[in-house]
Amino acid sequence: MPIIKELKSIKSGRKEFKKFGIILGVFLGLLGLFLLWRGKSAIYILILSGVFFLFGLFLPFLLKPIYKIWMAIAFMLGWVVTRLILTISYYFLITPIGLLGRLFGKKFLDLQFKKDVKSYWIPREEKKIKKDSYERQF
Repeated sequence: MPIIKELKSIKSGRKEFKKFGIILGVFLGLLGLFLLWRGKSAIYILILSGVFFLFGLFLPFLLKPIYKIWMAIAFMLGWVVTRLILTISYYFLITPIGLLGRLFGKKFLDLQFKKDVKSYWIPREEKKIKKDSYERQF
């Protein structure tokens, strides 16, 4: 399976576990503080934040199983979201453009072979390029 190969290829050293623990601890801490600010009970989230932060600083190797599970979920989500975005863009962007082109008789590519044509090159009109256009390309 490609996901297993991907999981085996991710970096899994002390530095990565440490970074993971600190980032997750800070994120959960900010989430807990936000929930407290909104008047919700968030003591468990703040405790979990402290645990992840301290493990990230002092015992990062204990975060290895959580890190592996987290990365597996991330790869699966990436796989699904990529296919979803490609499918949506194909059916809602490219297909309507093609249908409108056919409806109005637009030929995006000239695919017919012509014996009497010496070259299929389409000449481009020459225009004077100013030096400013190199600096301000947009």
